Amino acid sequence: MTNRAATVTRETSESSIELSLDLDGTGTSDIQTSVPFYDHLLTAFAKHSLTDLRIRASGDTHIDVHHTAEDVGIVLGQAILEALGDKAGISRYGDALVPLDEALVQAVVDISGRPYLVHSGEPAGFELHRIGGHFTGSMVRHVFEAITFNARLTTHITVVGGRDPHHIAEAEFKAFARAFRQAKAYDPQVTGIPSTKGAL
Repeated sequence: MTNRAATVTRETSESSIELSLDLDGTGTSDIQTSVPFYDHLLTAFAKHSLTDLRIRASGDTHIDVHHTAEDVGIVLGQAILEALGDKAGISRYGDALVPLDEALVQAVVDISGRPYLVHSGEPAGFELHRIGGHFTGSMVRHVFEAITFNARLTTHITVVGGRDPHHIAEAEFKAFARAFRQAKAYDPQVTGIPSTKGAL
């Protein structure tokens, strides 16, 4: 089995990002995006997906957190894709149903090579709420779009229920993490690439 790790950097006029990850880690993280609630969400992703993750990011957050959050999502997706390699021996599919107090979220991940996101169920007004006073609820879906498309995952995330925006957002990231953890895991019964096409 190869070392499933990657380091990716991205420099634009809007943000500067350096990200390293190890898909076969223990869930340790050292994350500084300059967006506190986003750090919280990404720390939860690392912990519950058993992915070691280090991020250093800065950007034009004096305008909005949008550019920094999106660009970190892009880089995270790129690093996941690189670290997965040819995907030989993986389970490929993962699913999770995760509660956080009153919130409940289901996530299903297919490491398919075909980027597709289905995202539904967030309550009305969630997208307008500023979680922690700075992280707009609409960014949750936007970050999942960036990760999913750049990692070439098929991802379904459904908010089954919830009231508190903090709980809903965090449950989404934890559910995605647990589903991704299953999908990226090696399956001893799988020989080669788990696809009838012979490639993912």
